[in-house]
Order: sequence, then C-alpha cells, then structure tokens
Amino acid sequence: MRSVDYSRLQAAFGPRFFRDEPLAKYTAARLGGPADVLVVARNISDLVLAADFAWTNDLAYRILGGGANVLVADAGFRGLVIVNRAAGIIIRADGAVRAESGVSLSTLARRCMKRGLVGLEWAVSIPGTVGGAAINNAGAHGGDMAGCVHEVVLHRPDGDEILTTAQMAYGYRTSALKGRGGRFVLTEVVLALRPGGDPAALQAQAEAYVAHRKRTQPPGASLGSIFKNPPGDYAGRLIEAAGLKGKRIGGVQISPVHANFFVNLGEGTAADYLALIRLAQETVARQFGIMLEPEIELIGEW
Repeated sequence: MRSVDYSRLQAAFGPRFFRDEPLAKYTAARLGGPADVLVVARNISDLVLAADFAWTNDLAYRILGGGANVLVADAGFRGLVIVNRAAGIIIRADGAVRAESGVSLSTLARRCMKRGLVGLEWAVSIPGTVGGAAINNAGAHGGDMAGCVHEVVLHRPDGDEILTTAQMAYGYRTSALKGRGGRFVLTEVVLALRPGGDPAALQAQAEAYVAHRKRTQPPGASLGSIFKNPPGDYAGRLIEAAGLKGKRIGGVQISPVHANFFVNLGEGTAADYLALIRLAQETVARQFGIMLEPEIELIGEW
C-alpha cells in the first residue's frame, strides 16, 4: 500500500485527527470497521482543507454526515474519512436560508419553524445532515429537498461551483450528485422557504409528524428506510407480504414494526445487515417480480 504522509493534516486537525478510528461510532446503525485516518471538520475551511489534502495525495476519501444512509463494511475504509460537523446557519426573514452542509436537518427545520418559515416541517424528525439530504433528495410526509433547495455550493479541486435546483436534476431519492463520483465536496445548501407562517401552527404540524414517525417506525440503531418504494407500491409492504417481517440474520432484524427498517439489535455486523438486504431483494423478486432498489450506499472494503 502506498504510504501517505499525514503530518500536515494531523497538525491542522490536532485532537480531531484519528488513526484506525472505528466508523461504527459515526453511523446510525452503529456498524462499520476502522478508517485508516479520520478527521472531524468543524467548519467549511476544515472540509476544504481535508478534501484538498485527499485530492493532492490521490487518496481515497469519504465524507460522513449523520451516517444514516450508509452501510460501512466490517473491514472498514482504506483511506481518509471526513466527518462533517460544519454547522453554520444564516436565516433571513424573506425565507432565504443558508446552511453549512453538516447542519442537522431536524435542527434546521426547528429553527426555521420558530422564525415562521414554511416548507421544512416534514424534515423535523429526519436524521442526518442538510448536505446529505440535499444529495439524496430526502423527503417525508409529502415534502422533500427538491421542493425547497434553491442552490447548492460545491468545492472542487479547481474552485467552487454553484448548482441550481434544475442542475441538481432531482428525482425520487436521487439527484445529479448521488452516486455519480467525481471530486467535489458539498459545502453549503441554500433553501427558499416561505415566510409568514404561524410558528405555533408549524410546531403543531411538526409534532404530529414526529408522533406519526414514532408510531410507525422502530426505535434503535437503523439506517432509516433501506429500499426505495417501487412505483405504485411500498417496499415495506412487499417485504412483509414476502413473509420476512421480523426475520433475523445474526444480530440484525427486519423490524416487526416496519419491514423497510432493519435494526441492529446490538451485536449485529455489517455483513449481517447486507445479508438481510440481499435476502429481502431476492425473496421479493422471486415472489413478486420486483427488484427492490436500495436507498442506502455501501462504503468500504466489502
């Protein structure tokens, strides 16, 4: 393996620089082996510095936000992992909101509601960061990021770039940036929300969404929805109809509450998780002729 001199990165990040850091600590399902090197970025300058280091050294790298849509291999990740904690927010009275990409989506939603800004209530209980949500076109309760993103700011090796909503080419749980590769870091998301809402009414609506989520989705360590809903149907319904609700492999279980959620019961492995995903795909395809498409992304040495 090619040797990389990390001394400059270590000097820049100090106590936020780690070697052989377990990634299970940074993912929602609490799964994943070690990264060769991990840094925690507290602001955009940190993000840019770490990404530039990776590009200059031709180093494999990944950026982790809330860790809700990624399954990290038990063998971990060979290269640099950048944990995004850039959390600056600017909220204007006219509904323009500029958020650094590491901001918690649910935190941003609540802050906007308190200011009477309409359009992000659906996100109040969605895990993860605004950057990840913008790339994945996260959504719930009839709303999604495509409905409120005005533009996103990317850092690339040759400078910054702004993509409009049209350029993001949003679709169901996807965008022009999802899974496309290329060298970029999403640094900021600009939202266009509607001013003039009643904060109390917005809060009431948000709490109704939270209550619904608690009734219909399981607690515990999961990655959120595992599969996209196929056209005209629901992944959870198909998995349940296939007789797999409650099915367990190792320490990971298809939730008895909602079959599109797989829960790490405490002793699960990423291999268990992936085996359960493959079982659900194969069984649903065999019984119903539908191949379920994962919402989550596999990271690391599989």
